[in-house]
Amino acid sequence: MRNYNKILYSLIAILVVYTASFVVFIMYSITNFAFSDFYKRLELRRNLAAEEMFYGKSVATGWSLSYVEELNKQREFIVELDASGKIIHSSGFDKKLWKHIDKTGTSNFKIGNTFYATKYYFQKGRHYILGVSAENYFYTHHLNYLRNLLIVALLLGVLFVVVISLLVKRSFIKPISELIGEVEKIGSENLYLRLTVGRDSGVLSKLADTFNQMLTRIETSFETQKNFISNASHELNTPLTSIIGIADLALSKQRNVDEYKYSIQKIADAAENLEKKTSALLLLARTGFENNNLNFKPVRIDQIIMDAEMTVKAINEHFHIKTDFSMLPDDSIKLKVNGSAPLLQLAISNVVSNACKYSTNHTAYVALGAFDKGVLILIRDEGIGIPAEEMSFIYDPYFRASNTANFSGYGIGLPLARNIIKMHNGQLSVASTLGKGTTVRIELPSIDSRLL
Repeated sequence: MRNYNKILYSLIAILVVYTASFVVFIMYSITNFAFSDFYKRLELRRNLAAEEMFYGKSVATGWSLSYVEELNKQREFIVELDASGKIIHSSGFDKKLWKHIDKTGTSNFKIGNTFYATKYYFQKGRHYILGVSAENYFYTHHLNYLRNLLIVALLLGVLFVVVISLLVKRSFIKPISELIGEVEKIGSENLYLRLTVGRDSGVLSKLADTFNQMLTRIETSFETQKNFISNASHELNTPLTSIIGIADLALSKQRNVDEYKYSIQKIADAAENLEKKTSALLLLARTGFENNNLNFKPVRIDQIIMDAEMTVKAINEHFHIKTDFSMLPDDSIKLKVNGSAPLLQLAISNVVSNACKYSTNHTAYVALGAFDKGVLILIRDEGIGIPAEEMSFIYDPYFRASNTANFSGYGIGLPLARNIIKMHNGQLSVASTLGKGTTVRIELPSIDSRLL
């Protein structure tokens, strides 16, 4: 806010200085014009007076001084000099002017409101200085009026600028202060609050809307983190508790070899389960960072899908996958995306594996197509579906729907797949109907052919 005040006051100062400079420039220009114009008028009268005085009439111009309008308080004077430049006699001459006069040429000068134009003449062996003086009515009256008018205009202009600037400052700072007040009320305990977005489409409205979107992402992250910690602690504690319990039971008394083998096998199974969950957790955490240093390169999605099918079938030979490539574009370039082939294969194989696992016929239906600026992957099953009230939690790590108790799993596959797709600037969305099946829609931006 202080920076804004500095900028505002600086702009006001610049505008005031500019206006004052403009006023000074106008006064200087008009004054110079008025002076030079008036001196020319005086010189004309001086030359006419010299012709009439020395020749008795205006020989050179054909004009007479009597034909020219007399200026305000116009007077003529003449001074005769000797060879040494001393005054012999004068007519209408004020000796106070002597120091301002050029004794060998012309001179124009001003004393008070009176302007003078003089010139040295040499006629018939005699030396003269002839001069004309008058008051510049335009300077004494009109310029004073213009000066006062410009000063008043300058003061009113400065006052206008200051008032308008303060009003603009108030109207601009008020909504910002309101936004600051709303932001200060938002904390980790009330992330559901949102800033008020104005009806207009101005910068502040866009700022408030952008901040609200950020709050939504932060709120989602907080909720996801809370659910993740809750579920992860449960999922990791269960095998650890099992391992500790089996070990304590085996060590509680002397047992035979078969009983020890049985206990060790149980511990190994629980440890393997813990290792899988930990590995999935680490992979999920690694893909949760958007700014990673993976080396992306152009890959073909149809090849990724075929590799994912082979991976899923290798995991469980009872899984079936039906792929529809009928929507493939004629230009194979449209099937290329910029990404990591192993990660994309992991994401798609996880989704396909879930579709097979939760279907009664263990079948997943996969379709691949392309649109203007990307590729589209649809993965559908005819399985148990997801309850509608639980759809908002499907991306939470370790979350499993209430109807999946009879199916093995860790609740990592879908959040992991979504993170990978987001890393590739894509979108993953899920639509599901309880008891009828689930459809996963994946959109990935294709590579611009011009960049290849």
